[in-house]
Amino acid sequence: MDTQKDICDAIGAVLPGLSHEVVAAVEDTLEKLGTTTTDDLQYITEGDLLPVLKPIQARRLVAAWAQNNSTASTSGMASSSPQSVQSSQSAASLSPPSSAATSSPSQSCSPFLPTWADSFQIPWQKLPEELMQTLERQKRPSARLRREMVRIIVSEVMKICKNPTKSNTTEIAKRMVSRYPKSLEDVIDGDVIGHGYHSLVKQLQARIENVRRPDTPKITKRKAESDDTDEIPAEQKASIQDMYGCVNWEPKFLPLPETVESQLKKKEEMKKMFKDQNYAAEDVKELVKSTYYTQRKDINKGTSILKLRQEWPFLFHEAGMAGHFQQLTGINLTEAFFTNLDKKGERLLNFLKTVPAQKQKQVLECLLKLQSEKGRSSGCTEMVLLLLAYFGEKEENMFHYVEKTSLAEEVEMEAVPATPCLIVCGSSCFTADCFMLSIDQKIVNDHITAFPCAICLMFGSYYCFNIHYPVGLRSTLEFLQRCFFSINPERGTKVEHSNRRKVFAVNPRVLTLIANLADHEWT
Repeated sequence: MDTQKDICDAIGAVLPGLSHEVVAAVEDTLEKLGTTTTDDLQYITEGDLLPVLKPIQARRLVAAWAQNNSTASTSGMASSSPQSVQSSQSAASLSPPSSAATSSPSQSCSPFLPTWADSFQIPWQKLPEELMQTLERQKRPSARLRREMVRIIVSEVMKICKNPTKSNTTEIAKRMVSRYPKSLEDVIDGDVIGHGYHSLVKQLQARIENVRRPDTPKITKRKAESDDTDEIPAEQKASIQDMYGCVNWEPKFLPLPETVESQLKKKEEMKKMFKDQNYAAEDVKELVKSTYYTQRKDINKGTSILKLRQEWPFLFHEAGMAGHFQQLTGINLTEAFFTNLDKKGERLLNFLKTVPAQKQKQVLECLLKLQSEKGRSSGCTEMVLLLLAYFGEKEENMFHYVEKTSLAEEVEMEAVPATPCLIVCGSSCFTADCFMLSIDQKIVNDHITAFPCAICLMFGSYYCFNIHYPVGLRSTLEFLQRCFFSINPERGTKVEHSNRRKVFAVNPRVLTLIANLADHEWT
C-alpha cells in the first residue's frame, strides 16, 4: 500500500512550488475523499480540489494524474508517451543556449511539461563583473545592476522559451535568491517578506512582457481574471479569504479537559470580570485561550458584532484580543508590532522623508501638514499617516475625527466606514488623548488611550472577526501585516474580492516599497 509520502510526492512532482501548508491541505482533502493509494488519484476531479487550490493548479494535478494512469496502462507505447517527450524536453533544456534557441519554442513551453525551468542554467558567467563582485561580497546590487541582471536572464530564458510562464520565472528567481540571499532576498531588518523572491519574479515578468509586447496583437482581449475563480462558490471564496494568515481558524475539538458546560461557566466569569472591571490581564489571556474553541464557533457562524461584544466583551480590548489573535495566527499581536516598530520604524520614516518618496504629491503634502501640527508627535503616528499618503490611500478609510469631548453615543456612525475604523477624539492623531474602535459602524471600545495600541486593535479586528481588507486600504494594511505584524502567507489575499482585480501573492506596490527600503538600507 502506498504511504502518505507517495501521495505527497505525487503532488510535489506536478506542483513543486506549493508551500508545505497548501500541500498539507491538499493531502487532507484527498484523505477526506477516501484516497488511500496513488492509484486512487486517477479518480480525483478538478472540483474536488477547488476549495484548496487555484483552478489552474487543480487542472494540472488532475491532468497529470490521469496522464500517469493512461501511461501506465499503455506501457508498450512508451516511445510515444508523454514521459518520453518529457525526457527529450529535459535533454533539450540541458543543451547550450545556442542549440536550445533553435528548438521549437512551443514544444519547450508546453504547460504539461514545465521541467525546462528546473534545469535552466542561470548564466552567471554572462553577468557584469561589477554585479558578480557585489553578489559574491553579499552586498545589495544597485537598481541599475539589478535591471541589467534581469535583462540578461530574460534574454537567455527567451532563447529557450518564447512564452515563459510565471511558474517558470518563479522557479528561476527562487534558485537565484537561494544562491545569493543576502543580495537578492526581499528582506527588511532580517525579516524575510513572503517567500523572499517575489520582487525578483515581478521584475522578470515585467521584462518578459516588455520584450513580448511588439509581438502581442493589439486587438486580442485578455480573459477577465475572475473566469477561473468564478468556479469556486462564493461561500468557499469567503472562507479562503477569512483563513488567510491563520494557523487555527476553526479548531475541531474542545481542548482537554474542557466541556461545553465549563466553557459556558468561563464565559460568564469573563463577562462578570469585565462588568466589575476587576481583572488581571494575564488571567484574561488564560481564560480567552481556554475558551478559544467556543469563541471561534460563534465568530465563524456569523454572529453579529453587537452580539459578540455582549457575549465576549474582552475580545474588543487589548488583553482579550491579543490572546485570541495569538491562538488564531500564532503571532503575539502587540509584541510583534512594538518589536518591529523599534527595528524598522525609524528607517521607514527616514525613507518616507527622502526626496524619492517626496516626489509623490500626497507624501509631500502630508509631510507639510505633519510639520504644522504640534503636539506629542510619535514616530508610530507619523509612520502610519505617511504610509497612507505614500500608497495614495485616503485617511478617512482608517480614521474618523470627532470633537475632543465626544462620547460614544454622540458619534454620527453613518459617516464611519463599516470596516474596522479608529475614531479620533480631536482634530489630529498627534494631539488626541482618546481613540475609539468601530466595527460594522458600531463602537466596540470607547476608551483607547495610545495610538499604537489603537492600531493593534484595529488591525487585529480584521483577523479575529473574519473581515477582509477594504480595497481603499489594501496596500497600507498589507504592508503593516507583512512588515510590522509578521504575517507572511505564501498565497492568497485578505483584500475583499473583486472580479476585475488580479490576485498577487504579494501586493506589487508593497513589494516596490520593500525593495526601495532594502536599497535605502544599504546606501
